Amino acid sequence: MTTFFVPGRPTAQGSKRHVGGGRMIEASIYLKPWRKTIAEVATHHRARDAALFPDQALAVDLEFVVNRPKYAIGKLLPAIKRSTGDIDKLTRAVLDGLTGICYRDDSQVTALTARKRLAAPGEETGVWITYRRDTTHLEQDTPCVTLPSAATASPPPSPTTTPVP
Repeated sequence: MTTFFVPGRPTAQGSKRHVGGGRMIEASIYLKPWRKTIAEVATHHRARDAALFPDQALAVDLEFVVNRPKYAIGKLLPAIKRSTGDIDKLTRAVLDGLTGICYRDDSQVTALTARKRLAAPGEETGVWITYRRDTTHLEQDTPCVTLPSAATASPPPSPTTTPVP
């Protein structure tokens, strides 16, 4: 298992804009630098921990730490602003940033948890990333259920009518 923090402004991936000639580009100017930072930090930690799982199923946990509004004073926390991005699009940017470093392709991620929270006073924004081999499919004691094919399945029972007294 490897856990590390990527400092920076979590940026969503997914919104695109048309630039002409049938070309689409990412709408956010912050996405490319954010993915580059993710890749650099992940490369450092992968080398340190030697925890590369090139062909195995992986579980990934993400905790996004987003800007705390200036008016959030004390323990009363406001709702997280919409401008911080949808959690699914934030997740997509991180998974793509880890591709080729922590795994060959993000399709290897078979378990994913993600949460988004406000930074504590003085806390840096970014994302906490934990990845590990996903062994949940190996720990099941119950065999897979095989559904009968249409050719071997028995026909459904015919409806019966009951006389009304």
